[in-house]
Formats: sequence, structure tokens, C-alpha cells
Amino acid sequence: MSAAPIRWGIVGTGNIAHRFTEDLLRLPDHAVAAVGSRSPATAAAFARRHGLPRHHGSYADLAADDEVDVVYIATPHNAHHSAARTCLEAGRAVLVEKPFTTTAAEADDLIALARARGRFAMEAMWTRFNPVMARLRRLVGDGAIGRVQAVYADFSIDVPYDPRHRVWSAELAGGALLDLGVYPVSFAWMLLGPPDQARAVSVPAPTGVDANTAIVFGYSSGAVAMLHCGLRAESPQTATVIGTTGRIHVAAPFWRPDGLTLMRDGAPPETFGVTLDGHGYTYQAAEVAACLRAGRLESALVPLDETRDILGVLDELRRSPEHAWAPRSTDR
Repeated sequence: MSAAPIRWGIVGTGNIAHRFTEDLLRLPDHAVAAVGSRSPATAAAFARRHGLPRHHGSYADLAADDEVDVVYIATPHNAHHSAARTCLEAGRAVLVEKPFTTTAAEADDLIALARARGRFAMEAMWTRFNPVMARLRRLVGDGAIGRVQAVYADFSIDVPYDPRHRVWSAELAGGALLDLGVYPVSFAWMLLGPPDQARAVSVPAPTGVDANTAIVFGYSSGAVAMLHCGLRAESPQTATVIGTTGRIHVAAPFWRPDGLTLMRDGAPPETFGVTLDGHGYTYQAAEVAACLRAGRLESALVPLDETRDILGVLDELRRSPEHAWAPRSTDR
């Protein structure tokens, strides 16, 4: 692709679509060309709010817009697959909000389609592009804390129980694992790779989705990862990497950190901090632009096969969790 601005289309008009669009508009080499929604009125309102030149009353019409290079999919989880497929079939590159799809089988389908059509595709795991995460990877890779022995990460929030809310709804692919657990799982995967063992203990909500889940990964290296996600209480949302000669604490919330602290054995703490650009989405947008301009079909930081493999583990954890108890219909 040329050095002309990368032209984005936005599918979906929820909060995350607004935040991502606001960050795109901060970047001089990006342009937001159009928005698409199932509701023409909602699409028009979104376009007015952000000063976009065009809006479409369906995802298919947005996908057919030849003034769009890449589409950001910001629909509810259960619509990721169909919306991304529509865009790929129309020849558009896609950045799909996490989780990429709701199952590994759906991910396989999109990945095969993107590769067959020669189109870029990536899960919007924006945390990996945060400059603090880049520093963390360098420190671990350089052996600053020796060999990694354990990774801790948690992401739990307090969402009032409402079976119609997307995070509590099985029909909308809700649950803590898909909505929040993908962050700590991706964090551990980034540092340790795919686990050799994975187990979860999950407390179900009355709707059947997981409401509070603990995950343990085991590795042949001897390392472990202890991860938590939930919808019933606010957690510190921290992450720690423990090595044989020190540890690294990532500032909360670890999924959008602005610093870290390196604790080497026998040495004073060292801190690294940044002022994040906008909401923090500009870094992944820059990666998408770099890939498109270089003709790459995926990002080395969020490779498609890894995205699929993570979903495969989440599939297994959701399919056969060791439920701690069966809640009454009035329980959260």
C-alpha cells in the first residue's frame, strides 16, 4: 500500500467503537472513512459525532465501500465472525475486537478465508502493543529476572446481574472468560507460550455463563501461570512476572498499563513509566498500518495461529470447567 492515509471503516457503534475512533482521529496517517451499523439512524449519529464523511445502514454496505482499506469490527462477541466474514469476502482487511471469535472453529474459518483472499486479519489484542508491554518483553527476553517461574494476572469487574446484559447472556457469548479472561490468558501466553496443561475452576451464573473463574497453566519448563477473571467483584487488575533472580510488577490495570517496576534480587527497584497516547488504541492502529503498508497479512505480535490456539484453550476451559457450586436463580 502507498503512504496515503490508511482508510478505516468501523462496524458497530458501541463504547469501544467510539473510543477506537477517537484514537484513530489523533493519528495523522489514518482516516476514518465510514461507519456501518444495523441501524441507519445509529450509524448517522455516530458519523455526526465524529465528523465522518459516510455512514451505512448495514455491515454489508460498509464492507462494499471501496473507500475503506480496513474494517474494525466492534460488534458484540457473537457477531464478530459473521461481520468479519462479510468484510473479508468483500476484500477488506479486518481488525477484530477481542475475542477474535467465540470459538476456535470460527477462528479457523476466518483465518482460512483471510489467507485464501490474501487479506490482513488480526485480533485487536491492543495490550500487546502498549509500550510498557514492549519493555516487559525486552526485560524478560534479556534475562533481567532470570528464568520465568510464575505469571500472575487478574481481571475481574463488578457487573450487576442482568440476564439481558451481554456479559451475562449465553446467546450473546457472555461470560468472564471470553470478555475478560482473554487478557490474562494472552498475557501469560505472550511470556510463556502455549501451556502444556490447563485447568479451570468456574462458578456459573444462572444463565450458564462463567461468572468467576480461576485458571492454572502448567509448562514443561516448570513454570506456572495463575490467572483469574470474573464479573462479580472488582479485582486489583494487576500482573506480576516472577523469575529466578527477580520479578516484574506491571502497573494496574495491567491490560492498559502506564508503567512497571523491575525488582532484581539484591538491587533497588527500577521503574519505567509512559504517558499513553489517547485511550491506548493508537499503538495497535499503527501496527495495522505498518502491516498493510508492508504487505503483511498478519502481525508478528498477534499471529493468527496463536489467536486460534488461545481460543482452543478457552473452548476447553468453558466446555469442562470444574464448577465449584450450582447457583440458585437469584444468585449472581
